[in-house]
Amino acid sequence: MSSLEALFCSVDDFCKVFILTWRNQQLPGQIKQRNRLRSLTLSEQMTIVIAFHQSHYRSFKHFYLDYVCVYWADAFPKRPSYHRFVEWMPGLIIPLCVYLKTLFGACTGISFIDATSLRVCHNRRIPSHRVFQGIAARGKTSVDWFYGFKLHLVVNDQGELLNIHVTPGNTDDRQPVPELLRSVCYARPLVYGKVFADRGYVSKPLAQELFERFNIQFFAKPRRNM
Repeated sequence: MSSLEALFCSVDDFCKVFILTWRNQQLPGQIKQRNRLRSLTLSEQMTIVIAFHQSHYRSFKHFYLDYVCVYWADAFPKRPSYHRFVEWMPGLIIPLCVYLKTLFGACTGISFIDATSLRVCHNRRIPSHRVFQGIAARGKTSVDWFYGFKLHLVVNDQGELLNIHVTPGNTDDRQPVPELLRSVCYARPLVYGKVFADRGYVSKPLAQELFERFNIQFFAKPRRNM
């Protein structure tokens, strides 16, 4: 999105449909809670979070205090304090994931699959890390070791996302491939053609499984010792 207005309009159009569907599918809780209206709508909260990830800021705190509260003060006149906004952020995970799904592209017959690491802390802080304890795991890339998760991506030849999957850092890159492509195939029955990957995905049984289940030709760069 090239501007704040364009980003907000896209998110707001999504929220108008999503909120009604989401509320109708929620189960009633046993404990009654007050549903107080927040000073920012869901679409405004999502817009700020998405804009942060599109910016050059590495810290959300600096982005919110130094940019949103300064340059976007007129756009968000009822913005809460930084600490209050951070308390709201966990509730944005599901809406953001669903919104991302709506932006996925369509298969063109040529797709690429790869994985990247999502570090949650420095290696020296692994023993004292508590936030993702029991969920994250130690993993290894072609460069070094890390502690966190792996983000698996499938894109078409135009660079559009087709599907994503997050696993613990110690997951083999080849393990989620059938699930990634199966989800894509279920969402878009016209997925076809070839899928390319690097040498970390070399597996004859995997290539045979993908061809038999989805009629997809899977190509992985051969290893040097093969």
